[in-house]
Amino acid sequence: MRVRHFFTGILIGIPIGITFLDKVGYIAKVEGISMQPTLNPDGRHPDYVFLNRRAVRTEAIQRGDIVTVKSPKSPDQILIKRVIGLSGDIVHTHGYKIDILRVPEGHCWVEGDHIGHSMDSNSFGPISVGLITAKATSIVWPPKRWQHLYPSMSNHNFPLNSSKVPAG
Repeated sequence: MRVRHFFTGILIGIPIGITFLDKVGYIAKVEGISMQPTLNPDGRHPDYVFLNRRAVRTEAIQRGDIVTVKSPKSPDQILIKRVIGLSGDIVHTHGYKIDILRVPEGHCWVEGDHIGHSMDSNSFGPISVGLITAKATSIVWPPKRWQHLYPSMSNHNFPLNSSKVPAG
């Protein structure tokens, strides 16, 4: 009888868990220096962030949001970057093949906060918004770094045609 309850719990629990991870979100370790100083500021102790998958489907992505994207060069790799420009924005690039470009419809421009030390749109160009998998909403570990992640553009140039500046 106990064995049957155990297997019933597994048969119900696994689909619920998978659905939660797929539709709501999960916690992920952020490695590397590309998002310094916002994430992993000392480079020795990784931050863990809550990646909100639901926010990508229910909220508009805005300039300054930190998002995860499937790498256009290696689709099995997930990158974490900041949204710098949205469709129609004119952005100043850092080392891309052209210095200034208009972000195409259905695309966005993403960059790491550590300019020049990041695999981002400056390497592969504008990305389809369909490659965005989640929005980083909070640092959840280590405890001394607990904080909500608000949209910010403090380390980046604003799009040249933008009057909308995110708070923070």
